[in-house]
Amino acid sequence: MTEEWFHGAVSLERREGGIKPWRIPYMDYELYPPEGIEGKAEICAGVRLQLRTDSTAVAVAFAPLADDAAMDCLAGEEWFQTANLPAGTTEALFSGLPGGIKVLEIWLPQSIGMTVTGLMIDDEAAGVPLQDDRPRWITYGSSITQCVAASSPSRAWPVIAAAACGFQLTNLGFSGNCHMEPMIGRLIRDLPADFISICAGVNIYGAATLSPRMFKPQLIGLLETIRDKHRDTPLLVISPIYGTVRETEPNLLGFTLPMMREAIRETVALLRERGDRHIYYQDGLDWFGPDDAAFLTDGLHPGAEGYELLGRRFRGMREAALGAG
Repeated sequence: MTEEWFHGAVSLERREGGIKPWRIPYMDYELYPPEGIEGKAEICAGVRLQLRTDSTAVAVAFAPLADDAAMDCLAGEEWFQTANLPAGTTEALFSGLPGGIKVLEIWLPQSIGMTVTGLMIDDEAAGVPLQDDRPRWITYGSSITQCVAASSPSRAWPVIAAAACGFQLTNLGFSGNCHMEPMIGRLIRDLPADFISICAGVNIYGAATLSPRMFKPQLIGLLETIRDKHRDTPLLVISPIYGTVRETEPNLLGFTLPMMREAIRETVALLRERGDRHIYYQDGLDWFGPDDAAFLTDGLHPGAEGYELLGRRFRGMREAALGAG
């Protein structure tokens, strides 16, 4: 395996026998405490292999999986097959592919990390890695962006949205996190991007990591850091989706989700007034609101059907937000 087969990773670590994708620069692991964003930076959400081949079967080999997972194979942008992989598995096989030359995307698990050790095709077939020239989209968020509970990796909402918008995706969704850490701002600043979206707030509410006094200053710092190198890149800031009791019950620091939404809206308005004409606000309730509560599996996470709904709605929501700005 070589690096050109991989897309959607921030860095690729060469290990004995394989390549491990990371969603942070792996050499800076210690700068993303605790333990690489609580172990979430090594998870392969949004990472895929892309190739052109005439093979009727493709197998991906990897180091034994630490937990159950799934991988998807798309042929010509259409779902072809999901491989459900028990813990300990070392290979995913996708067989019965249509004949002739075709483009394949193999989406790695959105729930665990892995080290890929090989890619195998039919003996008489040819396969080459693909360069992805589509506009680059970085999306930053929490578990609602990582989408562990999606039915399979390609059914996570950012993957569905990227396909609809014609983007190549870098998914910086970190379950249980997204606290607007300064190093994430620096990371997004330093990555190439043609469009950036941020879904911030819900874990800040849940963990009470920022008070109403510090939320807006921290958000301003994050956005202005990104703007150091992305001055004119469209930047969409999305407030939290519907969150049941979080709408009315203050957290330990007296925050509610409506208060956060107002702080985010005011921050984006402030930066636009100061001349940033490429930053936009989207109220999360217009993307996934009280009428969608039946999709929530625990009062917070949309679940597999809800994630697909978010993905289908994203393009129209994005276009409306950028058009209104």
